[in-house]
Amino acid sequence: MCIFCKIVNKEIPSNIILEDENFIAFHDINPKAPVHILAIPKVHVDSFDQMSADMMQKMTPFIQNVAKEVNIHKSGYRVITNIGENGGQEVGHLHFHILGGAKLRWGHFSDADPQGHF
Repeated sequence: MCIFCKIVNKEIPSNIILEDENFIAFHDINPKAPVHILAIPKVHVDSFDQMSADMMQKMTPFIQNVAKEVNIHKSGYRVITNIGENGGQEVGHLHFHILGGAKLRWGHFSDADPQGHF
């Protein structure tokens, strides 16, 4: 069982922000912004590539409600999901990063090597 499934099952403690019958959102333990929340489905889905359109339709308002709950919905925020090793996915369970609370920079590609990838 993956670490996020253990969080869903309450086997591992987390700082939960919002939860409903399908999704749970909690603070990231390694924040990259003043507000850094992870939103995940309660059922195990490996990544965005395996996510159904129906799940995305339900997750969209959930993520919007998380942004309201942590009061970043008016100032702005970023929603990111990483897919696979090259995309930076570290946990094999679909998760969306919700980042905000400050003017966010876009400098995380500085370590990428674009040679031969175009």
